Amino acid sequence: MKKCLIRSWFIAPGVIRHCQRRHVQCAILGLALLGGLFAGIGSFRAAAADQAQWGQAWSRNMVSRERGLPDSFDTKTGGNIKWSARLGTETHSTPVVAGGRVFIGTNNGEPRDPKHQGDRGVLMCFDEKTGRFLWQLVVPKREEDPYFDWPKSGISSPVTVEGDRVYLVSNRGEVMCLTARGLASGNDGPFRDEAAHMTPPANSGAPPKPVAGAEINPQPLLPPADGKLLSPGPLDADILWIFDLVSGAGIWPHDSAHSSILIHGDYLYVNTGTGVDNTHKRIRAPDAPSLVVIDKRTGRLVARDDEHIAPDIFHCTWSSPSLGEVNGRPLIFFCGGNGVVYAFEIFENSSPRRTGRGHGEGSISTLKKVWQFKFDPTSPTGDVHPFLSNRREGPSNIYGLPVFQRNRLYVAGGGDLFWGKTEAWLKCIDPAKSGDITTNGLVWSYPLQKHVMSTPAVHDGLVFIADCGRMVHCVEADTGKPHWTHEIKGEVWASPLVADGKVYLGTRSGEFWVFAASKEKKILSTTELGDPISATATAANGVLYVATMTHLYAIQKGAGLK
Repeated sequence: MKKCLIRSWFIAPGVIRHCQRRHVQCAILGLALLGGLFAGIGSFRAAAADQAQWGQAWSRNMVSRERGLPDSFDTKTGGNIKWSARLGTETHSTPVVAGGRVFIGTNNGEPRDPKHQGDRGVLMCFDEKTGRFLWQLVVPKREEDPYFDWPKSGISSPVTVEGDRVYLVSNRGEVMCLTARGLASGNDGPFRDEAAHMTPPANSGAPPKPVAGAEINPQPLLPPADGKLLSPGPLDADILWIFDLVSGAGIWPHDSAHSSILIHGDYLYVNTGTGVDNTHKRIRAPDAPSLVVIDKRTGRLVARDDEHIAPDIFHCTWSSPSLGEVNGRPLIFFCGGNGVVYAFEIFENSSPRRTGRGHGEGSISTLKKVWQFKFDPTSPTGDVHPFLSNRREGPSNIYGLPVFQRNRLYVAGGGDLFWGKTEAWLKCIDPAKSGDITTNGLVWSYPLQKHVMSTPAVHDGLVFIADCGRMVHCVEADTGKPHWTHEIKGEVWASPLVADGKVYLGTRSGEFWVFAASKEKKILSTTELGDPISATATAANGVLYVATMTHLYAIQKGAGLK
């Protein structure tokens, strides 16, 4: 497999760094921020607001209440273009807007600081109003194996912002907490090793040494041969704490990290990205968790799933968790790398505790499963890896997020972009069940084309989804009845965004489509941007943000042309 790009993690440094820091309570957010930051479980109230995470908080629905957005734009004439910013040469992260800043992951193909040269993972921060570059997080690549940190893929995970804290997963498989201001405002600490973290280590190309059991023994990173560290400056990120998922949770990553962190109370819910090795036929970390919970104040691992998902992972753990309230009980929804959808109770400090499996500090809790739903009942069970050579029978994978809306859970999955069967489906699940709900939890199933990587957008009784068969679909949310389809040019890796009565969608062919968000098919515009699009469009504070592989565009009605 040549390019398993953008949807997994990789192997991380070797030493956990749990940096304790004082707990800073977030002030009560104004009404303008409530919809984007912490609108409560499954709700989204404000029309003009930040978009502080990928999808709604916390249903993950790809719908925005922003109004007054344009139905077309022109990058050549500047029509409706408020500003544009140069990114790297590959950008697979969705932009996130919060606190007057725009955050987006990319690579170092176009270095912003001469001291950072070569292939790196980069998180860029821009001024929301002007597009001015403010600061960046620069992370050296893991080079032991390209399948741990795929070359030139950069930082592919979108950030999650709460107050002045920015949470993300780096290309090295690290869960990180940053300040929103960067080092220009000083080093807040307690983590003060930014120089060592941004400096490529002397042994970054050394292969890992397998050991018995989990067969993971990532080598500690050594200082550069000349002993010289890069000097942090005002354009660099301010790191508060780091948790290494490889040494801290015992995972074996694959390709480039892709996780959108979900926050509930004081805790972060993170898909670990554990997966197959570079042969795609072996699980090197059979005891690895697929979903972990981390204390957002300290970076300490506090809980994990115990569903023994890892031995049956087909490719990797790409889907991030969502949250919804079912019959008065908040549940975490999670799609495992084994093609099974799970519901867990939220983590609470009073949860029963047990000793971790030799990773992390102290004891950790076990997340309590409420139900499970096998997405593709016809897929094999047990050891799935011999089926990699038989694409007609191979299991199904889930790339996108599970979306909770009006007491229903919508999940798109099937096959795999590079392996497995080509069938795919959009399914509606009743989450008010318990146990194995594979049979009695299915509300409806709608067939898609080929593979699917998108997350559904559920709006006004309709579900919009796109697939890698180059098709956009609009179906009835209650029944799965199709309303319309439209064939487009290029595969779709992004998710459709519904905002202001429109459906915004970019494709890997570089086309950007705008449809009417209605039962009747209506194409409002098609724009050729010249570069592939992996990122989902974002709407915040009256502006639409569209990222191609090389550029970020801020699009606003009436901007640009004078």
